[in-house]
Amino acid sequence: MTQESVRRVDGATRSSKPEERRLLWLIGPAFVAAIAYVDPGNVAANLTAGAEFRYLLVWVLIAANVMAVIVQYLSAKLGIVTGSSLPELLGRRMPRTARLLYWAQAEIIAAATDMAEVIGGAIALQILFGLPLLAGGLVVGLVSMGILAVQSRRGQRTFEFVMMGLLAVITIGFVASLAVSPVDWGAAAAGIVPRFEGSQSILLAASMLGATVMPHAVYLHSALALDRHGASDDPRRIGRLLRANRWDVIFALVVAGSVNIAMLLLAAASLPGVSGTGSIEGAHQAITQALGPAIGVVFGIGLLASGLASTSVGCYAGASVMSGLLRMSIPLLARRAITLVPALIVLGIGVNPTWALVVSQVVLSVGIPFAVIPLVWFTSGTGTMGTFANRMPLRLAAIAAVIAIVALNGALIALTATGAV
Repeated sequence: MTQESVRRVDGATRSSKPEERRLLWLIGPAFVAAIAYVDPGNVAANLTAGAEFRYLLVWVLIAANVMAVIVQYLSAKLGIVTGSSLPELLGRRMPRTARLLYWAQAEIIAAATDMAEVIGGAIALQILFGLPLLAGGLVVGLVSMGILAVQSRRGQRTFEFVMMGLLAVITIGFVASLAVSPVDWGAAAAGIVPRFEGSQSILLAASMLGATVMPHAVYLHSALALDRHGASDDPRRIGRLLRANRWDVIFALVVAGSVNIAMLLLAAASLPGVSGTGSIEGAHQAITQALGPAIGVVFGIGLLASGLASTSVGCYAGASVMSGLLRMSIPLLARRAITLVPALIVLGIGVNPTWALVVSQVVLSVGIPFAVIPLVWFTSGTGTMGTFANRMPLRLAAIAAVIAIVALNGALIALTATGAV
């Protein structure tokens, strides 16, 4: 359906101010999903890529963000048109054994996600207040429980506003750091050209992709859109909601993509050749020395907001996946307590936290095809979507994104199997 036809079925044009105000009120679910795109795993992957390869992998972030816009819009579209989330549709169409196996891989992805987010928040608390990592992980878990309690008691709209506020803090934290960095804009522009330099750059590209196109955000967005807008059989209302969600996704992911690119450019400008930048703590120290303590504090605040927001969203996503695939649920706060354990174990046994973050993003990258392939399949079929099935240009763009994701993951697996990375 074209934008012009959507305007006709809505009976209003975009220039109508009352209509604009109503559409603005519909914005929000994509900003919750976008939190997944600026989590601590992004920080680790992007800082490592910038420090080691400077501007070489800028193109990966641009491509990943374009893919993210496509898949997040399709996820919201699926929920709005079908009245079901992606996990619910999968759960209905799979036999029991396949459903359990699919849920198991999704839970592994959720565990990797949560590990990255809790560790990132713990690192931020250590940077800002000198708190031990294990204690910081506990604090992050407790605060995230408070954030989830907002969703449980005050509803999704209030939760969306909390996430938007945290996203604003994250954006200020990293973009402000970039504003005073000596970026080589010519080299940054050259980084738009796709290329690699050795197997390590492929590993980092896969890590960046896993940190940007997040499987749990793909599962969650369909549920968020459905929970927010409800199911409808009215084509006029569906068309209006799709238009609102298209802009919701574009706005939210432009913000998230800008933050990711800012992280890489910050590292590329300030960290190459500086010892100790293989960790977030070392990168923070180098940034503080190069750009001043105020920028170091702003960086730490952005990282903390990232960890707190993303771990709450990740727990919400895991609950949605369990409900859809297993047709059962546990209270969000109980799930938060259970999923906190693996991250605390990693922090407690002394694993290098930045290394754990990067590896978690590679795990996420491997899990992406399990989310995006069925999403594209469902949204392209008239049997599921009716007249709202993807038109050919969108279908081709979505298929191209899936092929690129699967190819990069295949390269990563091959390199890992041969010991090249």
